[in-house]
Amino acid sequence: MKVRFHLPEFVHQFKFNLIFATMLQNCPQFFREGVEIASIYGVFPQSLWNGGRTVDGLCDMSFVNGVLKTFNNKGIPLRFTFTNPLLTEEHLHDEFCNKVMAAADNGLNEVIVNSPLLEDYIRKNYPRYKITSSTCKRITDIEKLQDEVNKDYHIVVVDYDLNNKFDLLEKIPHKEKCEILVNACCDPGCKKRVEHYREIGNKQIIFCEHIRKHPNQPFRPEDHKELSFKECRCTERSILDIKELSTHVTPDDIWNKYVPMGFNQFKIEGRTAPRLNLIETYLYYMIKPEYIDRARIMLLLNLENNGVISINK
Repeated sequence: MKVRFHLPEFVHQFKFNLIFATMLQNCPQFFREGVEIASIYGVFPQSLWNGGRTVDGLCDMSFVNGVLKTFNNKGIPLRFTFTNPLLTEEHLHDEFCNKVMAAADNGLNEVIVNSPLLEDYIRKNYPRYKITSSTCKRITDIEKLQDEVNKDYHIVVVDYDLNNKFDLLEKIPHKEKCEILVNACCDPGCKKRVEHYREIGNKQIIFCEHIRKHPNQPFRPEDHKELSFKECRCTERSILDIKELSTHVTPDDIWNKYVPMGFNQFKIEGRTAPRLNLIETYLYYMIKPEYIDRARIMLLLNLENNGVISINK
């Protein structure tokens, strides 16, 4: 049995995810049956193609290469969230995004897409990448989802509104290539989700254009009148709040319902979540209940150490 988890944020949660991956390697007895790290997703700062969550900041290619080497050497793919829905032909030639794609083009790493324009560009110029169809497409019609799954995607992330609707999920073909977002923080049935993704994409483009034109000036959202979007408060929900939503998928549901149906890909969201909330979420989903306290202490102690990871069997 394989229960494959896609985990958030390889930049800002670099050390945490590295410690957690080391724990899985050295202390497998802590983990629920079949747990694997299928990928760690996110983007490097200043990625204009980024979507889903706004990411600011800067980094250089030496940092990019260091993160790539660290996780790839453990057999863990990085999966880039290149899901900005507002990309134009001009944006396809973004220097930084293309440098990242070239650096990670080793057949292991992956990319999540939303824009057909960018998808076509990646398929043509970087054919070795495994491509995931994003939940940002907001496909809730079961027949359209069936069509999406039948396309040439490595994985299709199922819209969270279909979570726990097992009569509909049963109709999906190729369940092994479908990814279930288990801890969605967004309101079930949110009518503004597509609009929010477009506003986030716009903010990402404006930020990247600002740092390209004004590298020595800080980015101030209030200086850009074309930005009216404020981050959704739903992202502030804790794991306890999320458990109350109808779209929440419990660990028991994963192992007792989803996996027997044929699903084995599960996404934990939390690219901008506080680290303590992310720790509790990882423990909740992937650690056996009797080992949660021991695993929590081990994670926290290692996070306190200055770059030293001490996890033994």
